[in-house]
Amino acid sequence: MAAEFDCVIRGGTVVDGTGHDPVVADVAIRDGKIAAVGKIAGKGTQEIDASGRLVTPGFIDIHTHYDGQAIWSTRMNPSSSHGVTTVVMGNCGVGFAPCRKADHDMLINVMEGVEDIPGAVMSEGLSWDWETFPQYLDALDARPRDIDTAAYLPHSPLRVYAMGERGANREPATPEDLARMRELAREAVEAGALGFATSRLHIHRTAEGEAIPSFSSSEAELQAITSGMKQAGKGVIQMVMDFPDEQWANLAMLRRLAEQSGRPATFTMGSGNAGPEGWREGLKRVEDANSHGVPITAQVFPRPIGLVQGHNLSINSFSECPTYKAMSGLSFEAKIAELHKPEVRAKLLTEKPGEGTMLAMLARNYDWMFPLSDPPDYEPPAETSVGATARRLGVPPEEVIYDWLLKDNGKAMVYVALGNFYNAKLDSVREMLQHDNTVLGLGDGGAHYGMICDASYPTFMLSHWTRDRPEGRLPIAWAVKALANDPARAVGLNDRGILAPGYKADINVIDYDKLALNQPTVVYDLPAGGRRLDQTARGYDMMIVAGKVVYRGGQPTGELPGKLVRGAQAI
Repeated sequence: MAAEFDCVIRGGTVVDGTGHDPVVADVAIRDGKIAAVGKIAGKGTQEIDASGRLVTPGFIDIHTHYDGQAIWSTRMNPSSSHGVTTVVMGNCGVGFAPCRKADHDMLINVMEGVEDIPGAVMSEGLSWDWETFPQYLDALDARPRDIDTAAYLPHSPLRVYAMGERGANREPATPEDLARMRELAREAVEAGALGFATSRLHIHRTAEGEAIPSFSSSEAELQAITSGMKQAGKGVIQMVMDFPDEQWANLAMLRRLAEQSGRPATFTMGSGNAGPEGWREGLKRVEDANSHGVPITAQVFPRPIGLVQGHNLSINSFSECPTYKAMSGLSFEAKIAELHKPEVRAKLLTEKPGEGTMLAMLARNYDWMFPLSDPPDYEPPAETSVGATARRLGVPPEEVIYDWLLKDNGKAMVYVALGNFYNAKLDSVREMLQHDNTVLGLGDGGAHYGMICDASYPTFMLSHWTRDRPEGRLPIAWAVKALANDPARAVGLNDRGILAPGYKADINVIDYDKLALNQPTVVYDLPAGGRRLDQTARGYDMMIVAGKVVYRGGQPTGELPGKLVRGAQAI
C-alpha cells in the first residue's frame, strides 16, 4: 500500500504555537504542508520517532540583516542553527537595493558602518546582478537556501536611488523626489517586499562616521513612501529609533504613519540598565495606539541588548588606545605576544581611548561587563562584572579587563550588556515580553559579525526562560507561540508559525532536556576570508522546512528547500 503522507512525526509532545497546552500527538506532512495533527493511522514515506521530544513550529525572526549573506550563501546561520525557519531582512533601512552601479561603494560603506560587515566581504560576496528592488528579489529567488527569507524595502538605498548624491548627503526631498519614492515603494511592495524599513537611530553611521542617508529625513518623506504602500494595499512599516532621547516624538510619528497609510507598524523597544523605567511609558503608548485601531507592535529582545568584545573581535576596552591601534598591522598571535609584555601592559593601563565609535566607548562600561562563560550566562550576577570584581580586589577595572581578555591565549570574550538589563536582572524584559502588543525580535543575524551573535536568542528563550531561570519562568506553550506564531502574524506571514492542517510544514524536533547554547566562536567563512562570530546549540534533533529535513542533530542534510517569501501570506 502506498504511503498516505510524505512524512509522519510520531509520538512527540506537540507545542503547536497557539499557546494551548502541549499534547502528545503525531504530525503528518504532505506536499510541504501539515496534513494532520493527532493520532494518525496512515503511514508516511518517512517515519520519524519523536517520543520524548518537543515538536514545535519553526521559529520566525523578523529582524535580521541577511541581505548580503542571502546572496553569497545558501545557509542563513547562525539563525538556522537555532530552529529559525524564516528570517526577515532589510531592517533598519539599510540594504543593497535599489542601487545603481555608481552607488555600490556607497551602500557598502553604509552597511560596513551600521552593521559591522567588512567592506572586503561585501565587495567580494555581492554579485550586484540587480539594480531595482524587484530585480534584487529575483536574485534572491534564484538561489536555494536552507530556510525561507523575506525582505523589507530599505530607506537609505531607496533615497539614494531616487535622489542621487542629494539623497546621500541628506538634503531635503523635493516634490518630484517624493513622488519618485512613493512610486518605487509601491513597485517594491507589489513585487514582494514585505514592507518598508527605516532608521532614526543616531548611532547608525557610515564607516566614515557620517549619518546614514535616511537619518533625520522628514515626516513628509516617510508619508510619501508609506502612501505608496497604501496604494498597493500591502506591507509593514519597520522603524528603529533613539531611546530615550527622541523616543516619544518618533513613536508619535510612527503612529501617524501607520494611521495615515492604513499599514501596520513595528519598532524595536528596550529598557535601560538603570534610571527611569521608560519602557512602561512605551508600552502604554503602544497599547493606546492599538486600542484606537492603529496596529503597532514593539519588538523586544529576550536577553540583554549587548555586544561581545575580545582581541580577535571588532572592539575591546583598549582598541581605541594609541598603543593598541599601533598594533593593527600585526597578526593575532603577534598582537597577543605584545600584550603579554609588562611594559605594553603598563602603558595600555594608563592610556585613554581616542575618539572612536560610541560602541567602543561603551566597551569601558565596567559595571555592565561580564565574562562570557561556557556555557554562556546572559543573566549574570551583578557581582561578577568587571567593576564589581575590581572593587573586590581593590584594583582599577582596567587591570581586570586586561587580564580577562588575555585568557584562553587571547581568545577570551567579554559580554557587555548595553541595555535590557535593568538592575542587573531581566525582569524588565519579562514585563515587556508579556505585553499583548509586543513580539520577539532583534536577532540581527547577518550583521555585526565581529561584535554580536544575538541570532541565538530562540535557544535562550526556550532554555533560560522556560527551564533554567531560578524564578519568573515562562510557560513553554507561551514561549513557542512567542517564537513562531506571534512574529509571523505581526508581519503578515499567516501561513506559518502554527502546527495545524494547511499550514507550512516548518517544524522543529527538540530534545528539551539537552537544549543548550554553546559558547560563541570565531570562524572565517565569509567571502574574502572574512571573520564572524558564530554560535551553535545542542538539542535540535531535526529542523524541517517545507516538509524536508534540513538539519539533523545540528548537521546539514543537503536539503535546501528555503524560498523567498514575496509579501504577506495567507493560509
